[in-house]
Amino acid sequence: MNRRDLLAGAAGLPWLLPNSLARAADVPAKAAPLTITDVKTILTAPAGIRLVVVKVVTNEPGLYGLGCATFTQRARAVETAVDKYLKPSLIGKNPLAIEDTWQSVFLSSYWRNGPVLGNALSGVDMALWDILGKRTGVPVYQLFGGKCRKAVETYRHASGNTFAEVEKTVRGLIEAGQRVVRIQVGVPGLETYGAAGKKGPVEAAFDPNNAKTQLWEPRAYTRIVPKLFEHIRKQIGDEVELLHDVHERVPPILAMQLAKDLEPFKLFFLEDPFSPEDVGYFEKLRPQTTTPIAMGELFNNPNEWVGLVSNRLIDFIRIHISQVGGLTMARKVAALCEFFNVRTAWHGPGDVSPVGHAANVHLDLAISNFGIQEARAFTQAEQDVFPGCPVLKDGYYWANDKPGLGIDLDEQLAAKFPISDDPPFDYRWGNYRKNDGSVVKP
Repeated sequence: MNRRDLLAGAAGLPWLLPNSLARAADVPAKAAPLTITDVKTILTAPAGIRLVVVKVVTNEPGLYGLGCATFTQRARAVETAVDKYLKPSLIGKNPLAIEDTWQSVFLSSYWRNGPVLGNALSGVDMALWDILGKRTGVPVYQLFGGKCRKAVETYRHASGNTFAEVEKTVRGLIEAGQRVVRIQVGVPGLETYGAAGKKGPVEAAFDPNNAKTQLWEPRAYTRIVPKLFEHIRKQIGDEVELLHDVHERVPPILAMQLAKDLEPFKLFFLEDPFSPEDVGYFEKLRPQTTTPIAMGELFNNPNEWVGLVSNRLIDFIRIHISQVGGLTMARKVAALCEFFNVRTAWHGPGDVSPVGHAANVHLDLAISNFGIQEARAFTQAEQDVFPGCPVLKDGYYWANDKPGLGIDLDEQLAAKFPISDDPPFDYRWGNYRKNDGSVVKP
């Protein structure tokens, strides 16, 4: 019997083996590879706004990730997309293979693209980055190359039904440390984005809820906005940076006139002058004004923004990270924009969950072409449901240094703030109409 046969025969008898070989025989089997064991959605509304959060769970005890998939008008559709379609394709996969997972999920539906599938994918994607950060013990911004800045400069909203109301709010925000403020004002007799207004014609009081109209006429709006800026500049001066959101609510030619009329007031940017369907007008607008232009919160697909960026037709990209595919896609967008001197201004209103805001902030910290971040102050209920929210202080968002996105979710507490399914969404959407009854964009 040779040595090989002797060792083979003794394999089941550790006491016959040399000490080193006996110890090796006692070593437990290699741990199972890290895999996804569960994917689920949590729907909650601690501030009265429908939020959708995706939780990806792994086979490593206590290791899970969170992502934002909030689409308030179609929250249940996103929930179905994640729970019924994405979950079966993800169970058992490696959560650290983020790029491969992104591509396979995106291509898991032949008819792809759109806000429902985009939010579902985004929620998973953010959760995987959160898992990677926790697994490696570093914040997500460190995975992107580390901080380019200590904190993230923000802008907040100042709205009112009169110039005096807007001015008062602007002064309050300046006292709180804001240096950049978005201003919006009501238009007498109209339902204006950013401020309360008329709720439609009197006879509409007898209409069912899903048919109550919100009255909107664009010309009155484009006349009053330059007057608002004139008032704020006269009363407050030039030190505060001012923004305005057109919200795609006027015909392109009026938006172009508005951009020119606002030029003397040196805006930080004018947002969404055109709808995604009218992006061809940007090449007409560029020669007309030096007012900086921000665009993109309604975009879904790279085909919608690549041309605007590469042709230098916009100055700020405003995409909604949970709509375009999460952090994986947003990093690529930021890199593209850097080469064309387009800065970022990720969408960040109340219908982005605190998890989504955390994702915004981590990316903001790590990219060189950061511009500004839309922000909001989180309610106490939101902070309780989502411990670890970014801290808003002196006009900046501050991230904590915990691994991953640094934010968690108290599911038991979240369940105490259920979303409302009656009605399933705010019926104002789809019921903005002109005096003649025709529907206009919201």
